Amino acid sequence: MEYRFQAYRKSPIIRNHLKMGGTNSRGEKIEINSLYFSKGGTPWIGTMGEYHFSRDDRANWPAELAKMKAGGIRIVSTYVFWIYHEEEEGIFDFSGNNDIRAFFQCVRDAGLEICLRLGPWVNGECRNGGFPDWLLKKDCERRTNDPGYLVLVERYWRRLYEEVKNIPLLMIQIENELVDRPDHISALKQLALAIGFQAPVFTATGWNGVGGAMLPLDETVPVFGGYPEAPWERHQNKLPPSSHFFFNRMRNDTAIGADLMVQQSDDGWRLPYERYPFATCELGGGVQIGHHRRPVIRPMDIYALSLVELGSGNNLIGYYMFHGGTNGIGRKSTFNVRFCPIRNYDFQAPISQYGEIRQHYRLLNLLNLFAEDFGGLLAPMEMTEAEQPVGRYDTESLRYAMRTDGKGGFVFINHYQRLDQLKDIEGAVLNTGSVVFPPVNIRGEICFFFPFNLQLGRTKLCYATAQPFCRVDNTCFFVEIPGIDPVFAFEGKVVRHVRAGLESMFREGDMLFVTLTWDQALYARKLEGQLYIGKGEDVFLQGGQLKAASANRGFSWYLWNADHFELHTEGEKGDLSDASLTREPCAAPFLIPEEYARFLNAGHERRVNWFRLSVSSPEGFIEITDEYDVAQLYVDGKLVADSFYYGLPWRIPAALLYGGSCYLAESEMENDFYREF
Repeated sequence: MEYRFQAYRKSPIIRNHLKMGGTNSRGEKIEINSLYFSKGGTPWIGTMGEYHFSRDDRANWPAELAKMKAGGIRIVSTYVFWIYHEEEEGIFDFSGNNDIRAFFQCVRDAGLEICLRLGPWVNGECRNGGFPDWLLKKDCERRTNDPGYLVLVERYWRRLYEEVKNIPLLMIQIENELVDRPDHISALKQLALAIGFQAPVFTATGWNGVGGAMLPLDETVPVFGGYPEAPWERHQNKLPPSSHFFFNRMRNDTAIGADLMVQQSDDGWRLPYERYPFATCELGGGVQIGHHRRPVIRPMDIYALSLVELGSGNNLIGYYMFHGGTNGIGRKSTFNVRFCPIRNYDFQAPISQYGEIRQHYRLLNLLNLFAEDFGGLLAPMEMTEAEQPVGRYDTESLRYAMRTDGKGGFVFINHYQRLDQLKDIEGAVLNTGSVVFPPVNIRGEICFFFPFNLQLGRTKLCYATAQPFCRVDNTCFFVEIPGIDPVFAFEGKVVRHVRAGLESMFREGDMLFVTLTWDQALYARKLEGQLYIGKGEDVFLQGGQLKAASANRGFSWYLWNADHFELHTEGEKGDLSDASLTREPCAAPFLIPEEYARFLNAGHERRVNWFRLSVSSPEGFIEITDEYDVAQLYVDGKLVADSFYYGLPWRIPAALLYGGSCYLAESEMENDFYREF
């Protein structure tokens, strides 16, 4: 069957209208028009990942930032939680894990840019949305232009500025999820500028209702998001098919789907999307587990959602979270919201709270590298919908779209819907209007994109049935899509059928083309301009040294050397062995705080089983495989980790237990939450 597209319509581009701009840390000019961002005069798609410094041990920052960079992240985004820094009024804490200046210096040392999500209210599943308890007792209306509130914000921000001044920021987000007070967003931005905060780009979250958030015109770039699940829902039912898995033009999370939305809200407000590029700050890198909803996030949930948004026009890719974390505990209270674990903010993120690499890290890296190396081509291209758009309840029709400049572009296909099965498509022929692809079978849980009419150097690629993901000098790297044979067609009717692999390379014109298998590409890392492929290892560079995320003493990788891959090996063969775990049932060893006991009991008295734990060494991870409602791990009497059971083993670093007096409490599970196991 042939699949065509709607007619391409070029949108007028508005320039020099946004009240922002400047240079990044490298002195490159950052500009923003109504369609895309530019860096140094070239269209650019940024890749941004959320990592909360105060939710990790500062000793981990350098290595974890290096892993993020290896995963294709170029901008590190972080919330600043007011409650962490001024839990008690007038007593500020920027020491230890709260040392934002030291964190930002680590980010700069890693060669990454910074997005400061300044607040003052941030959410982030933090107590009071990040507001200190004492602030809630003040006689002022928070999140408004109440003078009493603004005085307190100014005092806090001035103290924060002392920590971050002279550190270049690429982006600053003002407030978070404030949907109907544009005057307050504007006042906060002006306050930040008056204090000294500077950045080329100011943003504000744009989601709300059908009309989008009410933001001050041209003062901030509205940023959007989308999650594969909704742990904030209060019910315990399976959600309807997510709209984030089909292509559409809508950016607003709660108004996606042409069959569902209206153009204006009841009060007539409509965010003028046409004045801003499509930018995201919260593409779900996972979701947080809450007590009443416990979804199991699968790697394709994250990859397919992100690819669909890219195909729908996303020109700033922002993941929340990219790295999980561990909530702090204050002097007077916990810092978590009540429906989430006390310590655990793993978020099922691409990098776990303890630094382990998950499969969606590898998948997202394919998109991130593509955005970096081909973003100059893609960013000016606009989304053109399928001839017959597909609704979110349709599991039989092909979900496809393209981004094009009217001459060339990329065709995007998504054949994945979370918790649903899509019908296989046989012999699909994609017709862009200028290029007709050969028939392909689209089977199983896959999503991908193909290029057409691309000028690469002096070589014109008419089409390829493989996905581009990286470029090194005059070599373009592609990945074979499972079940689809790679075919390349060039100007002059030159067609090449390719067998993917490390030795799969051919030259056409002034370009060299290499096609990797899917499994090989998942371990491809572009580090300081060179392409590495780990042999089953996630490699990264830290301080000029190549390391394996698994911490194996011996690992191997391939390095691209201009015209072939060279095999290298580091250290002796053999993996680090995980510590062994010993556990013994025991009586409750001590009385835990009432606040912690409330989580174990979850609304009413439950049976709690206690175990004494010990580990044989500090190496690797131990796993808790029991089924429980809530589990809490205490070391030397302190709560160091906890978990709400959601169907997967709970993995904990052995080093967290080694040498300590360790006890595990597990409360009985009941049928009082949404589950996917």
